[in-house]
Amino acid sequence: MDSHSDQTPARRRRDVATTLILGVCAAIAVTAQPTAAAQPAGAAIVSEQQGPDRRIDIEVYSPSMDRNIPLQVLRPKDTDRPAPTLYLLNGAGGGEDGASWQAQTDVAQFFADKHVTVVTPMEGAFSYYTDWRKPDPGLAKTNENNGRNMWTTFLTRELPPVIDSAFATTGENSLAGLSMTGTAVLDLAIQAPTLYRSVASYSGCAMTSEMPGRQFVTMVVGAGSGKAENMWGPPGDPEWTARDPYVNAARLPRIPIYVSNGSGLPGPHDTLANPRVKGNPLTLGSQIVVGGVIESATNYCTHRLADRTRELGMDNVVFDFRPAGTHSWGYWQDDLHGSWPMIARSLGI
Repeated sequence: MDSHSDQTPARRRRDVATTLILGVCAAIAVTAQPTAAAQPAGAAIVSEQQGPDRRIDIEVYSPSMDRNIPLQVLRPKDTDRPAPTLYLLNGAGGGEDGASWQAQTDVAQFFADKHVTVVTPMEGAFSYYTDWRKPDPGLAKTNENNGRNMWTTFLTRELPPVIDSAFATTGENSLAGLSMTGTAVLDLAIQAPTLYRSVASYSGCAMTSEMPGRQFVTMVVGAGSGKAENMWGPPGDPEWTARDPYVNAARLPRIPIYVSNGSGLPGPHDTLANPRVKGNPLTLGSQIVVGGVIESATNYCTHRLADRTRELGMDNVVFDFRPAGTHSWGYWQDDLHGSWPMIARSLGI
């Protein structure tokens, strides 16, 4: 006899509904399970693709930001022996806008004969590569991510072990950045004083808590539709001072540090002959006017930092003040070349 034959119609309908609900829940659980299982427990490479020459494009899952971070890695010619690592950071656009070391300079050719692994994050626009207090909806929309920015944690704690393991490095690291990250690299060195053997800062503003530095930070974050108070709190919050390399210059590690800046006046790369200008007078005009104003502002910050480190007797910091030059890639390529001997010595190359 059918076991349901003695059930009332209402009872049978309830049983059918229950079966359907349980079936849907089971289907959802089965569907969701692979996604959860695919997420690494810690920082790890989740994708890898061979690029041109010795470049490898990878994505590393960041637990603190709960998303995959794209990076470009330049391998040394000789991969049979361990090499040290240079973390080379892009500027305000984080490499997401085409304004990257790989697109705008000769890094691939420059490092072709050098025994070093060069790692460049290709995300982080307008973030100052710092740990933010809260997710930022504006940056989330602009950068098309979840708005979580925990870059100090990622760059100093999560990423290095992954790179060291995947590429068999020596464990020796150096750090360089320009413009926005010219500020960030100094703070990263303060936050992780034993991680790097040298640091190079090009056209950055070491001041973040005082004017005009605070205004500069707010402007850069705002360019990505972000709110600086989501990063370090409202103006006057102690976090602004805590992340200020100028105020905290005494906490900079006593390692070789190279800091460069132009004057803001037009220089040899501020001509129509500059291939990055592409013969466009409007592009050149913007580079001279806007780039000149920005560079003169960072020049002020850099001079203040030079005075501060001199007062502290810090002879490990070398300053290169160019008599001319705007806030543009031609000069940052020159700065990378100029600082490389210092970086190489610190890494034992």
